Amino acid sequence: MQRISRFRMIVFIVVILAMIGVFSLRLYKTQAAVTEDSLVAADADSMEYQSTVEAARGNILDRNGNVLVSNRASYNLVIINFVFFNAPDPNGNLLKVLNLCDELGIAYESHFPVSAERPYTYTDTDDTAWQGYFRSFLASRSYDLDISAPTLMKRLRDEYKIPDDWTQQDVYRVISVRYELELRSVDEIGMENYMLAEDVDAESLAAVMELAVPGVVVENGTVREYNTTYAAHILGYIGPIWSEEAAEYREKGYSMNALVGKSGVEQAFEEYLHGSSGIKRTTVSSTGEILNRYYVTEPVPGNNVELTIDISLQAVAEQALEKVILDLRENGVGRNKEGKDARGGAVVVQMCKTGEILAMASYPTYDLATRAENAVALNEDETAPMFNRALAAYPPGSVYKMVTAIAAVDMGGFDPGYIIEDKGLYTFYESFQPKCHIWSLANPRTHGKIDLMEAIAYSCNYYFYEVGRLTYDSYKKETGNNPFDIVAKALGLGEPTGIELPEDTGARANAEEKNKQYAGEDAGWFGADVLQAVIGQSLNKFTPLQLVCYTSALANKGTRYEATLLSRVVSWDYQDLIEESKPVVASTLEISEKALAALDQGMRMTASIGTAEQYLRDYPIAIACKTGTAQWQGTTSTGSFSGSDHASFVLYAPADNPEIAISVYVERGSQGGNLANVCIPILDAYFSSSAKYETVATENIAY
Repeated sequence: MQRISRFRMIVFIVVILAMIGVFSLRLYKTQAAVTEDSLVAADADSMEYQSTVEAARGNILDRNGNVLVSNRASYNLVIINFVFFNAPDPNGNLLKVLNLCDELGIAYESHFPVSAERPYTYTDTDDTAWQGYFRSFLASRSYDLDISAPTLMKRLRDEYKIPDDWTQQDVYRVISVRYELELRSVDEIGMENYMLAEDVDAESLAAVMELAVPGVVVENGTVREYNTTYAAHILGYIGPIWSEEAAEYREKGYSMNALVGKSGVEQAFEEYLHGSSGIKRTTVSSTGEILNRYYVTEPVPGNNVELTIDISLQAVAEQALEKVILDLRENGVGRNKEGKDARGGAVVVQMCKTGEILAMASYPTYDLATRAENAVALNEDETAPMFNRALAAYPPGSVYKMVTAIAAVDMGGFDPGYIIEDKGLYTFYESFQPKCHIWSLANPRTHGKIDLMEAIAYSCNYYFYEVGRLTYDSYKKETGNNPFDIVAKALGLGEPTGIELPEDTGARANAEEKNKQYAGEDAGWFGADVLQAVIGQSLNKFTPLQLVCYTSALANKGTRYEATLLSRVVSWDYQDLIEESKPVVASTLEISEKALAALDQGMRMTASIGTAEQYLRDYPIAIACKTGTAQWQGTTSTGSFSGSDHASFVLYAPADNPEIAISVYVERGSQGGNLANVCIPILDAYFSSSAKYETVATENIAY
């Protein structure tokens, strides 16, 4: 290619930007998407066409008005089909454009599902709507749907009249892009003109336009811009419409080139963030020059979604979680230095009295700004950074013991002061004899004679085995029901939380659940199952989000609120309130004052003298907490395996008048007490600025 002089390049850039500037005033509102639904001859030398204009998506903000996700102006290279194909030598023109794009480093995308090298094969790697479009393309040309890839390549080369002396690479490139262009002519697909390249810089635009290829034009648009590196799992991302979604979105009026929410709040609040398309009419000369543009119908941008999260607190939560996990990997914890195989984890912070989520972190995480370019590496990463562990179910371990305590006092008739002597090995059943976590044959330590509050503080398994067995047997005999299942369900364990994101609802350990998972001799509900269930093992599996909702319910004396990420929705110009979230009571459990007092005292003692003492004893605000450790076993094709125990931790604070609850979970984290180190920076950050959580003044919103 002959190099463009610096002066001519500058002139072209100025001209291009001037042309685009006419429409840039509308950039906040629009993202052009050209269709050929309506073509009207303006005169002998020009053509007027009508196009759909996709509206810009709404912004996503945190509770304090910080804009987390927004849009920025972009300029795209678009090929107008009817102009391009009516010009002489479309193949040669296309090759010139593609060669220049390669030279300038402009990426262009084709969904042509055939390999670039001989022997040609179908790639079948695209699981979106493009597979369906390919079948429609074949049908529109009366090709057999089972046509082989080599035969398809030969037919298309012949029909496109590509010269015989072209290289295989050039033939493939032109066919793959002409395929994209021809898809736009298939009526049932209803797609826009082909966007050859998106978000192209001004200098590259000028170079391409210098070629003066008929039908290649510049369209203005917007692209998603991420103003934070945090909250990736909450915010989510947008992407193309998948085949199974195509009918639904087409019915809603979406163009098939539209980008829609694929995860996180981008997906959950798609109905708010997606705007209303407009109609634009454009007059184009026979050479492809744009003569005139005007809007028939103005597009309306999507609404702005304000979340409950505080991005500053979210950052603290992510950093604290990462620090603890990396420290575990480096140093381990405890005498045996366990936890060096810590894999990942999550922490969730909730407002007890409203259900609002202030922070929800999952580790490892990823950067939304670079997700697309790193997609392959992210998907192949064995630590699963795109997996939201806050919404995944795990065995809870001893953080479940408050369920057992409530059932024992209110359904089993136990007085919290009832003393049980921990003998280390629980021998009531001959066939199953579990032990307290501090006891072993080599070191037969016990907790001695303790009451319920001490059992919570020191997490004495033996105590809960005994009260759990007695409570279950008496209540089951009297009512036919499982007391622990009743309490756990009312407190939200194994139940939907109300969160707007897809979540695992987990499972509660009970006879019904066991019969779902096992058959034959392994089915049935026995005494051994009860002993495991009452300490948070057996089939119990709950998400960190469920655990924080459960902890909030304890702080609220039995009232559980639905978890939510939505604060409110406002119009694109911030002038109108579209929707505002209100606290919703999800469930209530009547808990006696006696049981509540025992829980409160036991959880406070956990922080002051119990399993979290070394971390929270001197914290200046009263904390009520519980530690947990959960055994687990994984399976592979070669058999089962295990590692360090999972670790869990929950708290609410201040203990006297709870405002927030926190749950932490670390896969193979070994000891729950150590997870207090995740909570301390969060507590520090929250209580240093807690006044701002009472109300969020309108004037704080970033307009």
